[in-house]
Amino acid sequence: MKKGLQLLLLTLILPLVLTTGSALAATPETNSGNADQVESIAAIKKRGKLVIGTAADYPPYEFSVKEHGVNKRVGIDIDLGKQIAKDLGVKAEFKVMNFDSLLVALETHKVDMVIAAMSPTPERAKSVDFSKVYYGDSQYIVINKSDKAKYKHLSDFKGHVIGAQNGSEQYDIAKQQVKGAKLKGLDRVNNLIIALQSHKVDGVVMDSTRAKAFVANNAKLTTLDPHFKISGQQGTAVAVAKNSPELVAAVNKTITKLQKHNTFDKEYVPRAGKYMSQGAKQNTMWNYWNYFAKGVGYTIIIAVCSALFGIILGLLLALMRRSANLVLHGLAVAYIEFIRGTPMMVQIMFVYFGIGAIIQSMPAVIAGIIAISINSGAYVAEIIRSGIQAVSAGQVEASRSLGMSKRLTMRYVVLPQAVRNIWPALGNEFITLLKDSSLASVIGVTELMYQTQLVQSATYKGVLPLGVAMLIYFILTFTLTRLLNFGERKLNRPRQA
Repeated sequence: MKKGLQLLLLTLILPLVLTTGSALAATPETNSGNADQVESIAAIKKRGKLVIGTAADYPPYEFSVKEHGVNKRVGIDIDLGKQIAKDLGVKAEFKVMNFDSLLVALETHKVDMVIAAMSPTPERAKSVDFSKVYYGDSQYIVINKSDKAKYKHLSDFKGHVIGAQNGSEQYDIAKQQVKGAKLKGLDRVNNLIIALQSHKVDGVVMDSTRAKAFVANNAKLTTLDPHFKISGQQGTAVAVAKNSPELVAAVNKTITKLQKHNTFDKEYVPRAGKYMSQGAKQNTMWNYWNYFAKGVGYTIIIAVCSALFGIILGLLLALMRRSANLVLHGLAVAYIEFIRGTPMMVQIMFVYFGIGAIIQSMPAVIAGIIAISINSGAYVAEIIRSGIQAVSAGQVEASRSLGMSKRLTMRYVVLPQAVRNIWPALGNEFITLLKDSSLASVIGVTELMYQTQLVQSATYKGVLPLGVAMLIYFILTFTLTRLLNFGERKLNRPRQA
């Protein structure tokens, strides 16, 4: 029994050791020299694909549309990425995640480059290299049309709330130049527009191309050009890992060719505008049912797998915590307290970018399942422990007096009664897992919340897609509740002699 517990202990702590080691290993790899980066171009060509990080929620640069019943990513940045890959003789693979996670993904080598309407600011240039600017842009403020007479200059926003996307150049500009205003940052521009229309913010700072796209598709919005003072290069550029002169040169060669033939204004921008108009015409929720269906599928997969692994891990931790072995007991307590004391979103990102620095081929969905399972295991352990403690000590003593070993007593006497006692609490944990799967969207897992955000981008509707997502989550949780209640009735049904 003792050897078995020690083996299980090693199984539990191995992921933590790997995660810690990956954090240490990522530093020298990220700061590698030119020789390593020369080899990276050869590696890109050898594997036959260029992995590009993007946000896919920023028309006309990168967004998703439905064409002939098929979901596809389109926009200026998508076209540019495909052309860069073509010039390198490989295929383009786009990895979508939140904008403020893109540079982390680049530094941990989850992607080869980032093309996401990113401005080459001096602060970002300290950690990554940038190509030349491929498309110039100024900065606007989007406001409600009903407030057009109220806001004409930057000084008019004093004492009001201004919004900008987290991690963006617009956020820094607003922080520095909109004096006296309260700055509110959100991960997605769509959420900022929802906040604007619900008067949670009074204006949203974004680039002029994006701002004009929103105004063209929403009659209740308008733009304001406050003539921001921009230092350095103004426009968008491609980001690559630090000390990558060969890759930067290859990207610049493609950009120069496209700019020479005016491809951006002649082809890429009009094509993006065409897709945006198409999305505006097909912006009913029914046209995007397959987005929601795909999200539901991934949500269920994440919830089921995380629940299964969480129960296994939780049972092991509960037994370890009840063990007379002080080492096993201490490790279980430390694990449970640490996991319960840190946010799940942080754990998801740490697993993906931490372990992912070593296992670079790890899919985002696997990282999400691992992180959510690790988190769930800590809570399930306490639920199981409380159930075991609720079983009368007299029953344990009676079982031992009949000659049953500790293992048999736990298996046939204690655990069956504990499961009956903790079933409602486990049910709550399963329902929580189903909803918490939405946190995996931060690393690009295409679950329900992630797909909802894509629908928001494609339709320029903020609240309605959220309403559909809420209804779907309710249907899922209500169905699960009915199943759990059925299981509870089966457990509590008295056995016939």
